[in-house]
Amino acid sequence: MSFSSSCILPPAMLGILGGGQLGAMFTVAAKTMGYQVMVLDPDMNAPAAQYADVHICAAFDDAAALQNMTRCAAVTTEFENVSADSMRWLAKFTQVSPSGDCVAIAQDRQEEKEWITRAGLATVPFAIICNDSDIDNHLEVLLPGILKTATLGYDGKGQIAVGTIGELRAAFLQLQNVRCVLEKKVDLRAEISVVVARLNEQQVACFPPAENQHENGILAYSLVPARLPQSVLQQAEYMALKLAHTMNYKGVLAVEMFVVGSEMQLIVNEVAPRPHNSGHYTLDACSSDQFQQQVRLMCGLPPAATDLLQPCCMANILGDIWPADSEPDWCTVLNHSTASLHLYGKKLVRPGRKMGHFTVLAEDSEQAWQTAQSLHLRLQNDTQNLYSTVLNELC
Repeated sequence: MSFSSSCILPPAMLGILGGGQLGAMFTVAAKTMGYQVMVLDPDMNAPAAQYADVHICAAFDDAAALQNMTRCAAVTTEFENVSADSMRWLAKFTQVSPSGDCVAIAQDRQEEKEWITRAGLATVPFAIICNDSDIDNHLEVLLPGILKTATLGYDGKGQIAVGTIGELRAAFLQLQNVRCVLEKKVDLRAEISVVVARLNEQQVACFPPAENQHENGILAYSLVPARLPQSVLQQAEYMALKLAHTMNYKGVLAVEMFVVGSEMQLIVNEVAPRPHNSGHYTLDACSSDQFQQQVRLMCGLPPAATDLLQPCCMANILGDIWPADSEPDWCTVLNHSTASLHLYGKKLVRPGRKMGHFTVLAEDSEQAWQTAQSLHLRLQNDTQNLYSTVLNELC
């Protein structure tokens, strides 16, 4: 089936597979721009459902639900673990971006690394382990390393640090003998990410690279501009664009990279075929944001400008700080004149779950980071003090 080359304009219905916080922010962007939105998500309390015109509460591979989605003028996704086959099927009836093939690449670390190599870009030294017989002494050159499941790993899940062949065997067993990728640990100086907005080879833009800091395998802070030489940041944008072009990607693509050694070599770690946690700073600090770009690209519109208007730091808010049967004391962030609070409206709170984020604007990224750290600590302490006060009153 061939489609018209004309752009999709409001008030057309746009569809998204997934209704988490990324789906919610996409929906707000689309509604602000005048579009209608249909969300497919099996969670009846999905954050995006409170903003969408239509919420289909069903599995991502539900035949009737997918048939319903064909009513949309275009369809996208908020996460990579949606069924790539569902996206391929939808593409027979409506515009789909990114393609099911691109989503499939991001679902599999082995295939992902093959595409990175195909683009002529570096990855960390690695080996594929499919069964116990693949583990022998020749893998010692990759130790110490990290064993990761080839599929379904995120936010530090599905990966184990290993230092010896014995630990590697034990880790492979712990990961239930599924296909894995063993990656050699490198002299990591920094972690950065580039969010690319690509319609085609001529119409493409990058947001400024973010410097990312993780805690317990989960992103804690993103600083922009990254505190790295301009030549490194320019090279990062070039590499992200080259990978997007090689994949013939359409949509928003996040490319995560390692900065390695004193020579600051850039190595591609992984990709995400969607807006990314490290790109949330664009909501408050750029001339456009990554969710507006997602809407524009799926509708065939060229990328908007991506200029950084002010240095900033984004800080994640995890469920760890929630007191029992209460809310954290949000005054800590809301009373700060250059901080913006974004809560995701999730009903279920648990440690390690991303419940929101805040962004701090400042004169430079270092100052923004210092302020964000201070607010983060105060938010935790104020919440603990509030919880202690409630307990004392109950006693």
